[in-house]
Amino acid sequence: MSTLGSESLHADSPGPSEFPSPALGSEDSASRLRDSFLACRAITRRAKSSFPLAFLLLPREKRQAMDALYAFMRITDDLADDDGDLHEKRARLRDWRSSLHAALDGDSPSPVLPAVVDTVRRFHVSLDHLEAVIDGVEMDLEPVRFATFHDLYPYLFRVASAVGLACLPVWGFRDGVTSDDVREPAEAAGIAFQLTNILRDLGEDLDRGRVYLPQEDLDRFDCPPEAWRDPQCRARFRDLMAFQIERARQYYQKSEPLAKLLSRDGRGIYHAMSRTYRELLEAVAASGEAVLTQRVRLSKWRKLRALISAWPARWGW
Repeated sequence: MSTLGSESLHADSPGPSEFPSPALGSEDSASRLRDSFLACRAITRRAKSSFPLAFLLLPREKRQAMDALYAFMRITDDLADDDGDLHEKRARLRDWRSSLHAALDGDSPSPVLPAVVDTVRRFHVSLDHLEAVIDGVEMDLEPVRFATFHDLYPYLFRVASAVGLACLPVWGFRDGVTSDDVREPAEAAGIAFQLTNILRDLGEDLDRGRVYLPQEDLDRFDCPPEAWRDPQCRARFRDLMAFQIERARQYYQKSEPLAKLLSRDGRGIYHAMSRTYRELLEAVAASGEAVLTQRVRLSKWRKLRALISAWPARWGW
């Protein structure tokens, strides 16, 4: 979308001819690829996230591809979150980006990248979206402040919408549907998911010196971050949160056409993720100012219920 100010983030998914094909015919190459998918699967299993549970809704080949994409995203996040100064973290992300390009050229410096490259080629995943995720993580290395929602939007796209747009070719579209058809609602879904994350993590981020809410909104409600925990600011904080929650709800509404554009496999996994995040947003709304002192979580039962409800959605019931 034009609000991102970068057409490269919206390039069409590349075809397999745009990447050199490594020689995977040998038994040794096939073994390395199997090992790479196993390494990705191990990262997925260690994850403290509900996403991998939703992968069970996909057939084996697509589930493996999602393991590869998830491993790529997880490593990218960890390279920024691990110990080290700003220079070291930037260097690690720069090396990771270089490793991705090297793997596409046939050199695999990381055990997970052969599986990522195979997924990119097999499902025509746009390299631009993987690059955008790295760009988004790099934005988190500096002190986080955004003057306006317009300024925040590119960050939301890079760390969330780009992830979804990378996954969609794996999930699959209905017959006759193209990547251009799904782009707008898919982008909106990512924005909604990340706004939900920001509101859930408000207190934790504040303690780390990170404020993702736009300054224009803080000024509008006269509620600066240093006053969020002040009882004198309680009513203004609730008004600020109500405004942010309504914005997220609007993006969920914009994302609703996406489900009907996806294949059966895609409808199932998207339903599970969307319902989980929508329920998380409502839990944040119900928590009030408690979001500043404790992490809002969904119970295992509510997560399982979202997964179970995805089966009827998958088959259009």
